[in-house]
Amino acid sequence: MSKSGISPRRDENYPEWYQQVIKAADMAEVSPVRGCMVIKPWGYGIWENMQRVLDKMFKDTGHENAYFPIFIPKSFLEQEAEHVEGFAKECAVVTHHRLEAGADGGLVPAGPLEEPLVVRPTSETIIGVMFAKWIQSYRDLPLLINQWCNVVRWEMRTRLFLRTAEFLWQEGHTAHATKEEAWEETRRMLDVYADFAENFMAMPVIKGEKTVGERFPGADSTLTIEAMMQDRKALQSGTSHFLGQNFAKVQEIKFQDQSGNESFCWTTSWGLSTRMIGALIMSHSDDDGLVLPPKLAPKQIVILPIIRKDSDRATVMEYCQSLHEELKEIDYHGQKLGVILDDRDLRGGEKKWFHIKRGVPILVEVGPRDIESGSVFVGRRDQPKSKGVARDEFVATINQTLDDFQQTLYDNALKLRLDNTKSIDSLDEFTAFFTPKNQKNPEIHGGFAECHFVDTPEADEILKPLKVTPRCIPLNQEPVEGKCIFTGQSTNLRAVFGKSY
Repeated sequence: MSKSGISPRRDENYPEWYQQVIKAADMAEVSPVRGCMVIKPWGYGIWENMQRVLDKMFKDTGHENAYFPIFIPKSFLEQEAEHVEGFAKECAVVTHHRLEAGADGGLVPAGPLEEPLVVRPTSETIIGVMFAKWIQSYRDLPLLINQWCNVVRWEMRTRLFLRTAEFLWQEGHTAHATKEEAWEETRRMLDVYADFAENFMAMPVIKGEKTVGERFPGADSTLTIEAMMQDRKALQSGTSHFLGQNFAKVQEIKFQDQSGNESFCWTTSWGLSTRMIGALIMSHSDDDGLVLPPKLAPKQIVILPIIRKDSDRATVMEYCQSLHEELKEIDYHGQKLGVILDDRDLRGGEKKWFHIKRGVPILVEVGPRDIESGSVFVGRRDQPKSKGVARDEFVATINQTLDDFQQTLYDNALKLRLDNTKSIDSLDEFTAFFTPKNQKNPEIHGGFAECHFVDTPEADEILKPLKVTPRCIPLNQEPVEGKCIFTGQSTNLRAVFGKSY
């Protein structure tokens, strides 16, 4: 078997492979603060591109950015019972203020706060208080706000990007005059997330509604996009919540309508986080390291000068610098191409593997023979072999090459999902599908199961031992009569089930 750049391989130990891809690509590392991570420049560059794309999508749909405090009075969370119950175990709480010198020379808190402050796990309550101040009339609606921020959820079992105590995200919060407008907003933002996932991340998703047990605390309905990773597990990749009037009634978010009557607003919230970087890694990367879709890669191209004799240096570098200047002036989906000219004093193979592991989509090698023929030696990160291409042709077709790369990643990810999605109509078949052959060291198994389903607590109890959850009830599905495999009740709806992160 040929040697791979990452050890272990995906089929040997997928969770450890994931960690090693992040390490090899120099994306992030564990911080001195328990459960938190440091996102390094290459990893943060991916997040910056995600922010750039999503921020434009939000503004194109009428939303404005704002910022709200990281500290939330405990009493605010307590106002909505289901909400506080859902987040209570994940809350980090500040109880004291200021530090002063203690008797033993160390630092001690000076005194307790009048009211404990929760470090933001999500912002429905603090934003709702402000909405109640800002909204008086139907003329103030709809109110469409987004904020980019960090949140803290006190996770006990963490994994870089996928689940950390602190993570980065955006959270949208909106208020509307009618139920219909709020529901339309909930669907619109789910579509924005799906568009982003499929057309920028090259990650196919299923749009659906969460079951009652998986619903956001305090919401009337939660919509989700679900993606399959290469180990066939599901990753919840973005959620949009229809909050009804639940938070509005608690926080007195009211407006006077055109007839002079006072009504409660209908509100929504929606969010997507740095977890999407984890999704990107697990959707596309291989046993040689990270693979990045060109539309989100910090850099699309790296140029590697091949210099074996000092006498060739000036000629090779002049050619490479000229190519670098030409490429970085090309527009690619709303921004200039990101191009690296790697002239570090390292061996060629070492430099090449450095960029392969970081997932740069296009590697261009240039040596004296390439210059003589007016060509470049081009490798695509998704293909095993490089080939010589005339320089003018390479430059003229670079956008087409990158778009083909992007589409190939999407097609491969979609094929993986379709090949590992099964329609199941019996509990025995369902159990077998999600049971590994090796219980002590489970192999990659399962996938997505599509089953007739009635949303009841009885079904949840059957699912727990299998470590399987209902991922969603797909939207716009064709009704087909059948019986729920867990309860035997008749239903015309099917749900998607899977093991998940």
